[in-house]
Amino acid sequence: MHTQTKENQSKLTPKEIKQLLIEGNKRFVAGKMMDRDLMVQVKQTAVGQYPHTIVLGCIDSRTTTEQIFDQGIGDVFNARVAGNIVNDDVLGSMEYACKVSGSKLVMVMGHTKCGAVTSACHGVKLGNITNMLAKINPAIEKAKEKFDDITTKEAMNLVGKENVLNSMKEIREKSPILRELEQSGRIKVIGGMYDIETGKVEFYIGA
Repeated sequence: MHTQTKENQSKLTPKEIKQLLIEGNKRFVAGKMMDRDLMVQVKQTAVGQYPHTIVLGCIDSRTTTEQIFDQGIGDVFNARVAGNIVNDDVLGSMEYACKVSGSKLVMVMGHTKCGAVTSACHGVKLGNITNMLAKINPAIEKAKEKFDDITTKEAMNLVGKENVLNSMKEIREKSPILRELEQSGRIKVIGGMYDIETGKVEFYIGA
């Protein structure tokens, strides 16, 4: 497997990159991940990095992007925060990834049985966690249109999906840089949910 280069990054389209992630996830689920010499990639990327994607994911230890999508060193930028929520630092990181470093796909990835989503649905209040969980409230309100009890498994998984959609909406609304890049076709913002029981990623917004 070749290390991501500037030339390869420039040739890839957002749609092709999404397909790379889809195929990588299929390999991960099947237990047929590519054989990589990671130390060779360490040396090759020491002179520069050209990731094709930036993923906004949760801090959950079970949602490691490179493994889930069978990617190597230098392929993907990672922005991780509990509940895959958007804040100014996340937006700045995404703008750097896309505008400066040339990444062409922005993916917001939620996951099933998310601790942040579960805590928000149960109204947990604790230190700085309180304000963080408040960012999930719009997704909770959306899910309440369908569920009376927001603490059931099905309801909380819907909150997780709605939270991804809300983060995508915030990215487009709060970053003129990313919005312009997407409108011009140079990047694409997509979303997905990772199932921690099966290893599969459901892509529901695509390039």
